[in-house]
Amino acid sequence: MRAEKQEQQSLHQGPAEISDRSLRVAAVERQRDEITEYHIYRRLAEIVSPGPNRDILKKIAQDELGHYEIWKKISGRAVKPSRIRILFYTNAARVLGLSFALKLMEQREKGAERTYALMADDTPAAEAILKDEQEHEAALLRLLDEERLRYIGSIVLGLNDALVELVGALAGLTLALRNARLIALSGLVTGIAAALSMAASEFLSIRAEGEGKHPVRAAFYTGSTYLTTVGLLILPYLFLQNYFLSLGITLLTAILIIWGFTYYVSVAQEKEFGSHFAVMAGLSLGVAAISFVIGLLVRHLLGVEV
Repeated sequence: MRAEKQEQQSLHQGPAEISDRSLRVAAVERQRDEITEYHIYRRLAEIVSPGPNRDILKKIAQDELGHYEIWKKISGRAVKPSRIRILFYTNAARVLGLSFALKLMEQREKGAERTYALMADDTPAAEAILKDEQEHEAALLRLLDEERLRYIGSIVLGLNDALVELVGALAGLTLALRNARLIALSGLVTGIAAALSMAASEFLSIRAEGEGKHPVRAAFYTGSTYLTTVGLLILPYLFLQNYFLSLGITLLTAILIIWGFTYYVSVAQEKEFGSHFAVMAGLSLGVAAISFVIGLLVRHLLGVEV
């Protein structure tokens, strides 16, 4: 165990400090990365439609296989790919889109590039591989042209409006009605009407601005995102009788949705995570708190009892 730890620590040493032993350990690690990425790129190529994108992915896959063979000569052994990483990135591309999966891989490869730079003096092949990796990055940046990213503004519009408006409405209705089923019914009617209204507004906006986007697709992304968010937020009120507990779960669900979407955007579009999450969460929870107080005041002033 001590020997293994020493080998791991030696990977972070400067070029002059890299020993033959640590070089072999580093070669095996890079070898496993390369064969894993070969299988990932090959599977991603099978996912995308025939065309330039698939050709680029296939070429990168073959380059990664070539890098694996180079490291194999240095290490003198064969290694197996990481099946977990292959499944993770392949499924991420299927569910969250090719752009997200490639950006996530790109973040990991930046660490590998630093290792290649450290090894360049001891292993001339590392410099050539580093050059290939940098060319891969440029090719991937040209590759990233995915529909869901072109319509990310429409998705943000639907998501943000649903979170702010419906979370606020549910908080106010919880205090005003104090009946889980009535709150769910009111929230559902309000949410569906708002989703249709937002989709229609987005259609007219894109059609008038002529941004190169299809107005029907933009409306679909806005409306479907809004409706999906509405369904998730109302769900607790449909299954629980305790309306305060339902509100708490709804608020937690809203925070999780914001976290997940903000993380997706931060990776896919290389934006800062913390500030975007804070703004969206602050807006939703702030409106919910204000609406909660308004619901209490309306109930008291109007003398409504349900």
